[in-house]
Amino acid sequence: MTKIASDLETLMQQALEGDKHAYAELLRETAHFLRPFLRQKLQADSEVDDLLQEILLSIHKVRHTYDGMRPYKPWAFAIAKYRLLDYLRNHYADRLHSAIDMSVLENALQDNVTEYRISYESISGEVSKLPEKQALIIRMMHQEGYTAKEVAEKIGMTESAVKVAAHRAYKTLKHQLEE
Repeated sequence: MTKIASDLETLMQQALEGDKHAYAELLRETAHFLRPFLRQKLQADSEVDDLLQEILLSIHKVRHTYDGMRPYKPWAFAIAKYRLLDYLRNHYADRLHSAIDMSVLENALQDNVTEYRISYESISGEVSKLPEKQALIIRMMHQEGYTAKEVAEKIGMTESAVKVAAHRAYKTLKHQLEE
C-alpha cells in the first residue's frame, strides 16, 4: 500500500473513532481524488460539484460499513460509481420522456413538404441508410406494426433501449430528410 493510501485508511479509522479533524481531512482527500473521476464523466463543473457533495454525503451515511481491513479508495470509488449511475439514470430518464414517435415525425415532415405524403414507404431508402439495429427497429415498428415492447422482446433489448434507439433514428431521419 502507498503512503497516501495507508494514510486514508488511518484517517478513516481515526474518523470512526470520533476524530473530527481526521474526518475533515479524509473528506478533503476523498474529494481531491474523486473530482477528476467525475470530470471525465460529466460535462459541467456544477454537475461535478453537486454530485461530489452527494457522494460525500453517501460516504458519511455509510461510513459505519467501512471494513478497516480493506483499502479505502476502492470502497469510496464504489460508492461514487453507484451515485454516478443513479445521477445518469435520472438525467437520461428525463430525456427519454421527451422522445417522439414516428407519427409525430411524419406529421412534422408533412407540414414542411406539401406535395408529398411522408410514409414509411416513401422514406425507406433513408431508413436503409441508418445503422442496422436502428433500421431494424424502425422497420419493425412502422412497417410491421410492432410496439416498442414487442420489438424489445423479439430482438433481445430492453423496451427503453428500443425507444432510445428509435428516438435517435427519428432524429437522424429528420436531419437527412430536411437536407
